[in-house]
Amino acid sequence: MKVPGIPPAELADLARAEDRISFLYLERSIIHRDSNAITATDDQGVTHIPAASVGVLLLGPGTSITHQAIALLADHGATAVWVGERGIRYYAHGRSLAASSRLLIAQAEAVSHRNRRLAVARTMYAMRFPGEDTRNLTMQQLRGKEGARVRRTYREHAERTGVAWRYRDYDRADFASGDPINQALSAAHTCLYGIVHAVIVALGTAPGLGFIHTGHERAFVYDIADLYKAEITIPVAFDVVAAGSSDISTDTRRAVRDRVHDGAILARCVRDIRMLLLQPQNGGDIEDDDSLRLWDETGIELAAGRNYADVGDVDF
Repeated sequence: MKVPGIPPAELADLARAEDRISFLYLERSIIHRDSNAITATDDQGVTHIPAASVGVLLLGPGTSITHQAIALLADHGATAVWVGERGIRYYAHGRSLAASSRLLIAQAEAVSHRNRRLAVARTMYAMRFPGEDTRNLTMQQLRGKEGARVRRTYREHAERTGVAWRYRDYDRADFASGDPINQALSAAHTCLYGIVHAVIVALGTAPGLGFIHTGHERAFVYDIADLYKAEITIPVAFDVVAAGSSDISTDTRRAVRDRVHDGAILARCVRDIRMLLLQPQNGGDIEDDDSLRLWDETGIELAAGRNYADVGDVDF
């Protein structure tokens, strides 16, 4: 089965930031997509703009942009910003919901320190093995336990539903090459990745800074999604195939939607990410702090918004 639409560009094919137009301002036009170009239609005609050549697209008054155009900009790593006339005022752009960089800093610090990264990874594995002590296990031992748990989960749902199961086998570039259960698993996992990715970005954390997975732009997405697969996407995939679906991808997406419709997965994902990155001591509450401060090499953070010049210092 051929996936409809134009596939997104590979990262290696994207223009480097320094080789792009820094920004492009458009107003009083309808912005659409034509193949891999953005089109701007106004009273003077249609202008084609290669999406890969734009860093930031500034959308002024009177602009209307389509879903396809936004998707193309996102695929090519460009940003859309809604602004006032001639770019004088900034109104909105895609941004996180976080008022503080605390989680992002905690993530960067933890992933950069071997022992702290190991502690977070062990906690992630411990969440999948309730009641078991994983503190003294090596990453190799934890990977082995996780592999056995996943195989057992597949086998249990195969027996529950009567769906034939061999092993996980799929081709990212050819969805239709997999058997029905592998297609269903791929479709279900993709939905979960999207949910988790949205939460990670909304919290202001970095999708690429993973603790178990590494080296990929969505490494942290895969870390967090793996916490929920055995509970959500694996049983959904087996149920869809057992029901005799004739449209695996569509039915699986709808089944995942119904499974997470109550929104509990969003609250749970937020709670888990905060717990993993901030690691509250003694089970205490995690306090939010969105105050702006100044960094000091001593490790002490100073209040911002004041002048630290000594009396008598000369202003430059």
